[in-house]
Amino acid sequence: MIQKIWFAFVCNTIQLGLFFYSKKIKVSGRKNIPKKGAVLFAINHPNGLVDPLYVTTTNRRRNHFLVRAASFKNPFVKKVLESLYLMPIYRIRDGIQQLANNQEIFERCFKILHKEETLMIFPEGSHDKKRTVRTLSKGFTRIVSGALEKHPELEIEVVPVGITYQHASSFPSKVVVRYGHPIATRAIFEANTPAKSINILKAAVTTQLKKLSVHIPDDENYEAVLQQLNDAQVDFTQVDQINKIIESGVFPKRKKKKKNFLIPLLYLIKLNSILPFLVWKIALKKIDEIEFIDTFRFTLHLGLIPVFYGLQAWIIGAFYGHLVGVFYLTISAFLILIYVKCTPTNAKTHIEFL
Repeated sequence: MIQKIWFAFVCNTIQLGLFFYSKKIKVSGRKNIPKKGAVLFAINHPNGLVDPLYVTTTNRRRNHFLVRAASFKNPFVKKVLESLYLMPIYRIRDGIQQLANNQEIFERCFKILHKEETLMIFPEGSHDKKRTVRTLSKGFTRIVSGALEKHPELEIEVVPVGITYQHASSFPSKVVVRYGHPIATRAIFEANTPAKSINILKAAVTTQLKKLSVHIPDDENYEAVLQQLNDAQVDFTQVDQINKIIESGVFPKRKKKKKNFLIPLLYLIKLNSILPFLVWKIALKKIDEIEFIDTFRFTLHLGLIPVFYGLQAWIIGAFYGHLVGVFYLTISAFLILIYVKCTPTNAKTHIEFL
């Protein structure tokens, strides 16, 4: 019970944080999410640990997550992650001897699905900001087949989920989360051999992911196609429209980037957030994967900004009265909200801040 309350509190806090962090969060296909029963969400993975945050805060099911084992190295972080229903999954790069630990994790996944709860998996196996759906690993199919074999009465529905960012790792950015149609797995595994069932399930998920997110085939033309789309300043969150352009090969004309007239407001926010800004500048130098920029920026400022603004409001209130302190806190939050929501989508962004 305590864990459920803690999870709900953290989830609501993250949802509020994402509202202030994102220019716009679009969600479609919520009606496709089964209201009950065992569900495995199969999600593409373009942008580090913020991907599961956008998914879990846009559906009402309480999700269990499989994330890469490297995130669990710190004992304190491990306890926090486990309290939020996260579990480690080991890959070859973690060491061949570590792969044996996955069997225990799979057993836990079988129990979760048997209790008709939900599991969130990124079947591409790693994050990559490239706008393409990569080859899916067999890990999620092993979990499905293992659970069905162990519990003959169980039905597991796999729901593909596509995430597309306007500009991953930039701030602020639009994002769209699209839930696909549930895939009933028992009929697939009962009608085919295990090997064929795995291929059918992978193909079905891949097909949907290529429609649910922007998909540029990863071939010799990838960079040229991406450049033409960027030059046209397209809205990547209009997924269906962009995929039609890619399929047709007919691209819109080149457009100039919009001017960001809110730059003065940005500098005012920086001045008002000087300590979090300096901490972020130091942290940014230590991030060696661009896909983790959003993850660290969001996490750092979800904790630092409220505390720093609260402390400044308390100091101001101590000198000038509580109403003045509350007024300062309200205006500070409002200024961030104006900048985040009103900055032109394709204007020059400032990834060094927030």
